[in-house]
Amino acid sequence: MYELIIIGAGPAGITASVYAARKKLEFLVITKDIGGQAALSGEIENYTGYQFISGPELAKKFEEHIRKYGVEVREGEEVIRVSRRDNLVEIFSYKGEYKAKTVIIASGKRSRELKVPGEKEFKNRGLTYCATCDGPLFAGKEVAVIGGGNSALDASLQLVRIAKKIYLVNIAQELIGDKIMQEKLLGYKNVEVLNNKKVTAVLGDKMVKSISIKDIVSGKEEVLDIEGVFVEIGLIPNSEFAVDVEKNQFGEIKVNCHNETNIPGIFAAGDVTDVPEKQIVIACGEGAKACLSAFTYLSTQK
Repeated sequence: MYELIIIGAGPAGITASVYAARKKLEFLVITKDIGGQAALSGEIENYTGYQFISGPELAKKFEEHIRKYGVEVREGEEVIRVSRRDNLVEIFSYKGEYKAKTVIIASGKRSRELKVPGEKEFKNRGLTYCATCDGPLFAGKEVAVIGGGNSALDASLQLVRIAKKIYLVNIAQELIGDKIMQEKLLGYKNVEVLNNKKVTAVLGDKMVKSISIKDIVSGKEEVLDIEGVFVEIGLIPNSEFAVDVEKNQFGEIKVNCHNETNIPGIFAAGDVTDVPEKQIVIACGEGAKACLSAFTYLSTQK
């Protein structure tokens, strides 16, 4: 029996853990990994206190912080169901069952898939969802980055010094990511932006050899010869396990300004929620708020 269980150890979950440790709560962290999406980021230039830090470096700082407090972490464990019963919250994972008086869901998001022929077949065979993890494998090769937002721009910026050529395949009429990132990226000669283009298939034999793309205006299809595909078309909230918690049309958990869900004792924070902006610094703040709200709840309940 715990006073609090935190699900996830990205920016929101880590910050909630630090606050829980300082409040001397009896708590546990259950997470698939430490760092979450932040660990997959390249150059981070807008996190307070750091003019520049890479995603993996920031994730390492996060881990160092919770290790300092001796936080109990069940890493590599995936939660499959959360439900409230008899004034307690039950958490089920593939490895066990837990009970707590309160829970903070800070499980973040995961990469959205293209859902085109060849995607599953060539996953980890030239197709990847993480430029930070796999970028160095494509040194000197021609690659395609799929997407037009900040994730795609970030991935492309990580690859410009590695890949021979980068095709940024964007389904919209123009890029929608931050202007400063666009300016940086378009300053490189080995980057070509292909707007109004939709990927229809990933092709190859043992490894990726090309992609089929369709012009959404003219309907014309062509084959682009590349050796790597980086899918960066958005994220899906990891909220399926919270079956009774109210969500919006995107699957994001609805929270109020106190990070409370519709179920007493269950709180949520970070990218898994319907908070409008998805930023590392915002997730950290939401994690702090969620822990403080959980502490208030514990202090006022009989």
